[in-house]
Amino acid sequence: MFNLKILLLIGSGGFAGSVLRYMLSQVIQNKFLSSFPYGTMSVNIIGSLFIGVVYGLAAKGNLSPEARLFLATGILGGFTTFSAFTMDALNLLQEGLWLESVSYVLVSVVLGVVAAFMGIFIIKLI
Repeated sequence: MFNLKILLLIGSGGFAGSVLRYMLSQVIQNKFLSSFPYGTMSVNIIGSLFIGVVYGLAAKGNLSPEARLFLATGILGGFTTFSAFTMDALNLLQEGLWLESVSYVLVSVVLGVVAAFMGIFIIKLI
């Protein structure tokens, strides 16, 4: 039913993406003395850009299905995180920071979609 090679590609990519997410989000968050989740927001926007790049390359036929699964589902699936995004927004709400929470959600979603579009657009230009 499931191809073991594909599962291992996705799993190893997910491991790498999760470790990269943790490291980069910590580096970014430590640059700010704020409870605003700059780290999570940054990795999600960066991940959105790269998912656009991956899907743009796949649409051009420059990536095999296996490479797309490894990069998009594995690495970028582990790198970006909707659950951390949700908890960060909830934590801001619980701290009474309504404006910051709404700003975080709107900026993350809008910039994430724009970044994914830009990733596809960049690949189309190449």
